[in-house]
Amino acid sequence: MKNLLMTTALTISLAAPVFAAGEHEAGHGDMKMDKHAAMMVGMPGDASKVDRTIDVTLLENDEGQMLIESEDLSFKKGETVRFKVANKGEIEHEFVLDTVERNAEHKEEMMEMAGMDMKHSDPNRLILDAGASAEVVWTFTNDGTYEAACLIPGHYESGMHREVSVGK
Repeated sequence: MKNLLMTTALTISLAAPVFAAGEHEAGHGDMKMDKHAAMMVGMPGDASKVDRTIDVTLLENDEGQMLIESEDLSFKKGETVRFKVANKGEIEHEFVLDTVERNAEHKEEMMEMAGMDMKHSDPNRLILDAGASAEVVWTFTNDGTYEAACLIPGHYESGMHREVSVGK
């Protein structure tokens, strides 16, 4: 009985970080809304001050590619954009705006947590079930080259990423 209790206690203590990691509250860490303002790609935008609306379609095709389709993703510094994102595929997809480096880091975290029920509450990302749609309102505050991507394991590798360019 003593061994059973010790084994159970050890198992619970080792599993606790896994359960804690299951929720993407503000980007896997302790990043709260105030830190989103410091993101390189920009910050959440004011829906009443949108300069432009971009329709974005997430889908997979018969050749096995997973795609993010939209018009050109080039913006001016300071521009506020409403991304109307629709998942027209048959499986769940994600839409993330971030730097290429941060997307690569998040993609690795997603691989490590594959199979877990993850929730995102970041203003620069959303996960959509097949047939669902949602919006991201974003203000681009810095010049540079960024990325729109789906970081669900295997989706990025199947082509689900696009360059986002921000200039003057």
